[in-house]
Amino acid sequence: MKITKIEKKKRLYLLEFDNLKKIYVTEDTIVRFMLTKGKSLTENELVDIETFAQESYAKDLALYYISFQARTENEIQQYLKKHDITEPIIIKVVSHLKEKKWIDDDLFIKSTIESNLNHGDKGPKQIKQKLFQKGITLTRIDKLLENYDFQNVSDRIANKAFKKYYKKYPLNQLKLKIKTFLAQKGFSTEMITISLKKLPLEKDETQEKNLLDKELEKQYRKYSKKYQGYELKQRLIQSLFRKGFGYDDIKSRYKDFFE
Repeated sequence: MKITKIEKKKRLYLLEFDNLKKIYVTEDTIVRFMLTKGKSLTENELVDIETFAQESYAKDLALYYISFQARTENEIQQYLKKHDITEPIIIKVVSHLKEKKWIDDDLFIKSTIESNLNHGDKGPKQIKQKLFQKGITLTRIDKLLENYDFQNVSDRIANKAFKKYYKKYPLNQLKLKIKTFLAQKGFSTEMITISLKKLPLEKDETQEKNLLDKELEKQYRKYSKKYQGYELKQRLIQSLFRKGFGYDDIKSRYKDFFE
């Protein structure tokens, strides 16, 4: 069969033959097989060209995908599957990328962890989950994760949470807020305990009274529309408890509640 037309179509080339067959190939394929208009090919040569074109196209797709950011082996596989690349070719391309060190899951894990240690806010549990979602096995993640200490990250995020919540909550609620915040970020109970000990978590009587007054006023506006007398007092007291204020503080501040 003879090539009757070669036409560039974005990233691929369209080849048309005198038997009306059409195939798409990459520029590498054109160069590799020295394809030109008028060239005659046997059936076996065409099979070789199509196979090479598919592999070349898959490599181009993979390289395009990793040009934006580092990817895991699984991410590359899933990306190629979405573009209808066959499994045998995916295996070949991934093997080639690994050989050239263009993808390296161990390096990806280390890079993710070290970036987080320097600038991030995630604990080891959250990092582990993030990496697992990218298709890396838990065994592989754990093996490298255990070489890193996240305590400094925990301390940094605890301090950030302290500054955020300090003037908004009483001491008991403040501690709970920081603990919850760190736990949600994936830090262990041990790390959280150590971080809390490093914070200036001391009771400020004036601030506690101001917060208590402010919260009472807020809750009074809410509950006084529905309740009165004894039931209103009980609702207010229970609400202040839930907000982290101590029983003794409430009693000494609002003695009439307990009469």
